[in-house]
Amino acid sequence: MALQAGIVGLPNVGKSTLFNAVSNSAKAQASNYRFCTIEPNVGLVDVPDERLNKLAELVKPNRIVPTQLEIVDIAGLVRGASKGEGLGNKFLGNIREVDAIIHVIRCFEDENILRDEGAINPVGDKEIIDTELQLKDLDSVERKASKAEKLAKTDPKMKVEFEILQKCKAHLEKGKSIRSLGLTKEEKTAIADLFLLTDKSVLYVANVDEASMHTGNKYSEILKEAVKDENAEVIVMCNNIEAQIAEMEAAEDRQLFMEEYGMKEPALNRLIRTAYHLLDLETYFTAGVQEVRAWTIHRGWKAPQAASVIHTDFEKGFIKAEVIAFDDFIKYGSEAACRENGRLRIEGKEYLVKDGDVMHFRFNV
Repeated sequence: MALQAGIVGLPNVGKSTLFNAVSNSAKAQASNYRFCTIEPNVGLVDVPDERLNKLAELVKPNRIVPTQLEIVDIAGLVRGASKGEGLGNKFLGNIREVDAIIHVIRCFEDENILRDEGAINPVGDKEIIDTELQLKDLDSVERKASKAEKLAKTDPKMKVEFEILQKCKAHLEKGKSIRSLGLTKEEKTAIADLFLLTDKSVLYVANVDEASMHTGNKYSEILKEAVKDENAEVIVMCNNIEAQIAEMEAAEDRQLFMEEYGMKEPALNRLIRTAYHLLDLETYFTAGVQEVRAWTIHRGWKAPQAASVIHTDFEKGFIKAEVIAFDDFIKYGSEAACRENGRLRIEGKEYLVKDGDVMHFRFNV
């Protein structure tokens, strides 16, 4: 169930360079001119998880299958995109389809890379994108509210929906994003069909120069201060360095390169893990001789729902689940040893799957 995270930002901030670094199935063109990415590039990205490797060391399967995220590289938005400037409407439509937003912000100086907005200004760049997304959402909310208002006079359900839309409209008109409105689950369900852009979770990437990749710089600090009340993550990284690491085929070369730069792992690993958790996702594992595999579920899913990501028949015919906690599997070394030591549990339909569970499902065909 590869969920999507869309990379957005102004032109020439390093979006496509980041996409090239994280994508293992597609490559975007990273060029120094506007709209070099006309159609959104899509790539599947493995989610780094050391637990998968530890299980594989014990089980020694024929193959190892990590879980994945889908990363969408969307061309640079510009001021006025909500009104169709640049290729705005098309790109805003692409953003609407993603589950979370990775907002790349330029935090480096380079006179050789064009910048339409003048001096480097991470907060100003952020606000341009925020404004365009808010204006697009306001347009969507007003359109639906116009229809709902008439129906609200006779339909109690539509009356409630209209009130929610009015609340959203007032919030957007203040220059605020819907995710900061604090809507209840029921209220969000009422407007789910709008796929509001500013209701999506956001991860900010401060794209810094090489010298600032470990420490950050004045621009990344300004960005962190600006978003401290948003409950959002900010990751500082040098996209050019990440792209160079990704281009190296030999693991030894990558390791030597990272050691030279004082890196324990690529920063993009942290980015992918953060994006994964930003979407409120968790992982459970299946472990057998054929394969050791990671499966993606939403936090709070019960056992039958978790089984459905393997096959819908598993949910329909669910009987029970055999569950071993990850730490127990590692401690005892095998499923058989966990069973012998009473660490394998039989769980039913109401079991809430925990991150890291090693599971086997029993079901009726």
